[in-house]
Amino acid sequence: RECLLRGWMVYGIDKCTYVSNTRLIKEFEAFPNFKFKNIDIKDMNHLYDCDYVINTAAESHVGNSIIDSQQFIDSNIVGVKNLLDLVRLKPENCNSRPIFLHFSTDEVYGDINSGQHVETEILKPSNPYSAAKAAADMLVLAWSRTYDLRYIILRPTNNYGIGQYPEKLIPLCVKNLTRNKKIRLHDEGKPIRNWLHAQDTTDAVMTIIESNKYNEIYNVAGGFEQTNLETVKKILLAYGLQKNFKNFIDFSYSRQGQDVRYSLNDSKIRKLGWRPKKVFDEEIESIVQYYKENFIW
Repeated sequence: RECLLRGWMVYGIDKCTYVSNTRLIKEFEAFPNFKFKNIDIKDMNHLYDCDYVINTAAESHVGNSIIDSQQFIDSNIVGVKNLLDLVRLKPENCNSRPIFLHFSTDEVYGDINSGQHVETEILKPSNPYSAAKAAADMLVLAWSRTYDLRYIILRPTNNYGIGQYPEKLIPLCVKNLTRNKKIRLHDEGKPIRNWLHAQDTTDAVMTIIESNKYNEIYNVAGGFEQTNLETVKKILLAYGLQKNFKNFIDFSYSRQGQDVRYSLNDSKIRKLGWRPKKVFDEEIESIVQYYKENFIW
């Protein structure tokens, strides 16, 4: 949406899985500068002329990857390899090859008890999802070294905002409450996460593009962290449940390969002038209200 509002030409690619919000296609198709193709990135055989390939495509739900990792391998590794090859094989007789801007994740570093991860650290993923994402990062770096591809790798922390499918924590909590179900909170809610609003993530991408930087990795953090239990308490308050919060939570589940804490040092992108602007405690009420009013199957 941000690209379209800037007047940029956008060619949207999506295989439209169960998590897709296809209503957005109708909104975007109202823009004369938007095209759309319903296809899996691993099956693409042509790359249209462009300045950037911005890869946000991924299987991203950790729980699903623990049950069956095959789709994660297909999308997050094979799909990325196909995109990289489409970029490297793009004929340069008409124009320069596009820059590959790849969305990674803070989870590629693994967890950290104290301190913060920096971009140069060795990757230590803890589950099939983050392992697939780390493999994609390695492909990007190797294709750049071997084929002289220009790239940007973005490693954001936990994204939140309106539009997520309800397998992610905030919309899932609202959906369960709406269905009179308890919120299943993993590992007693002790894991710590850093929350980053989707608009701040968008602003980070725009800041990097406008800086004309490439062949760089950028951490992007939301500026604060809290336990998952603290997050759920805020969701309950925003939902209108102000007492006996334990009555709405199931603490019995423990996740395999659970990371105890993520934390990123994002001073590198801050030197480009980016700062997170959204405040979690100011945003959560409107987000919860949205999901109360818009049930997503």
